[in-house]
Amino acid sequence: MSKYKILMLSMLIVGIFLFDIVKADNGSLYGKCIYLDPGHGGLDPGATYAGVKEEDINLEIAFKLKGELESKGAVVYLTREGDYDLAPKGSKQRKRDDLYRRSVLINNSGCDMYLSLHLNATTSTSWTGAQVFYDDINDMNIKLAEILQKQLRTDLKTTRKYKEVTNGYLYKRVKVPGVLVEMGFLSNPGERSRLKTDNYQRLIAKSIAKGIEVYFKKY
Repeated sequence: MSKYKILMLSMLIVGIFLFDIVKADNGSLYGKCIYLDPGHGGLDPGATYAGVKEEDINLEIAFKLKGELESKGAVVYLTREGDYDLAPKGSKQRKRDDLYRRSVLINNSGCDMYLSLHLNATTSTSWTGAQVFYDDINDMNIKLAEILQKQLRTDLKTTRKYKEVTNGYLYKRVKVPGVLVEMGFLSNPGERSRLKTDNYQRLIAKSIAKGIEVYFKKY
C-alpha cells in the first residue's frame, strides 16, 4: 500500500474517531427532530406591555433554544423565523388559517416533538412563572409536560404546575407529541424586565433543552 493511501486511510480513521467523540459529548439528542413554534407574528403581535411584544421574545427564545438543541445533535425547525404569520394572502380568517398551517407543517415534518412557545398575560400584575400546558390528543403529551414543568421549576424557581388545555385550535390538530410552554408573564413588570434580557432568555432555553433531554432519555 502506498504512503498516500496509508495517510488517507489514517485520516479517515481519525475522522471517524473524532466524529464519535463529538457524538458522545454533544449527541444526547442525535437523531431527534424537534419543531419549534414561536407563537404569533405578523399582524398578531400577541400580548404587548410597555412596548414589549410577545411575538419578538417568543422568536428570540426560539432561536436560542434551537441553538441549544442543535448543539446536542438534534435537527430543529421553526414555524417562523421572522415577523410574519403563516396565513395565506387575503385570508379572511387569518388567525385560524395561520394556526392550521402551523399544524400541517408540524404533522408533515416527521419530527419527534414540537414545542409551542408563548408568553402569558393577565389583568393581575402579580402573577409570574413559566407554565406548561398539554392536550390529551397524544398520550405522551402529559409526560412531556410533567418533565418540562419540573425542569422549569428547578431552573427558574417557578411554583407553577403543568395543566391540561382543552380549547386550543392548534393543539387539538397536532398529532406529534408536544406541549405549549408559556415562558413567563409579560403583565408582571419584574418578569417582563427579565424576559427582555439575553441572559434570562438563555436560561429559559437551557432549561427547556435539559427537560427535552430528560424526556428522550426516559422515553
